[in-house]
Amino acid sequence: MTTFRLILLAVICSVTQPALATDYPLPPANSRLVGENTTYTVKHNKETLESIAAKYQLGLSNMLEANPDVDPFLPKAGSRLIIPQQLILPDAPREGIVINVAEMRLYYYPKGEHIVRVLPIGIGQIGRDTPENWVTQVYRKKDGPTWTPTERMRKEHAARGEILPKVWPAGPDNPMGLYALYVGDLYAIHGTNANFGIGLRVSQGCVRLRAPDIKSLFETVPVGTRVQFINQPIKATQEPDGGRYLEVHQPLSRTEAEFDSTAPVPLQLSPAITRFIAHRDTDSFVIKRLLEDRTGMPTRINP
Repeated sequence: MTTFRLILLAVICSVTQPALATDYPLPPANSRLVGENTTYTVKHNKETLESIAAKYQLGLSNMLEANPDVDPFLPKAGSRLIIPQQLILPDAPREGIVINVAEMRLYYYPKGEHIVRVLPIGIGQIGRDTPENWVTQVYRKKDGPTWTPTERMRKEHAARGEILPKVWPAGPDNPMGLYALYVGDLYAIHGTNANFGIGLRVSQGCVRLRAPDIKSLFETVPVGTRVQFINQPIKATQEPDGGRYLEVHQPLSRTEAEFDSTAPVPLQLSPAITRFIAHRDTDSFVIKRLLEDRTGMPTRINP
């Protein structure tokens, strides 16, 4: 959408603070709700939303969904922001890496540990979409990857007066950052040489992470690890105490026109989500508000 294009321009020059990975203890098998939301008060008028998102291990999209009225560039000093760190685990096996492109988050379930590591990501632009509904694995890892732009990329950059080399050498200026996990012939999970793009659609289809996050994955994820790409803008869970929760994100735009429009992207309800919502205890007012507001935060939908 147009707002996100403006955000991208604004955060290019922002300074991102390093953040540590967010680890959540795994809940029981019959539960998928983890974490707690917190709040943050903006300290001064030069504090960027990007730096706050990085501090709390979130992407810009996560912060904007939870705080729709905040200035996407420089939130006003004294503003109280919701830090959306409560979430519903995706409807996918708790194994290896799960990438939910709709919420721009990566979930890593380290083998033998009772935790899930949640990292914010940047994903592919319109027409260069990050995969969905794909199960693969980490085929190899590279410390100091090189980058080979496609002929299409080189032509597009040349049209703007930018000459790309056939192979970009490894180093801190490499667009893939300092580490890469290759998950197929065309796609990788990698870092970046820029302090922006996490929680935005900015890549050529790969999954982009902040520097500390890709370093952590590189050091802990073995070759052969299962990787699943999913697209779940709506997640649901019924908890052991009877609470039924729904988490609704903005679905991904499919066309440039849809991306640039101020109208909300239509939500497609899967049969499973439809059945979950149709439960006799569901509060219809809460459901209506959730589907309209799309805050990206779990909300209880029954009394």
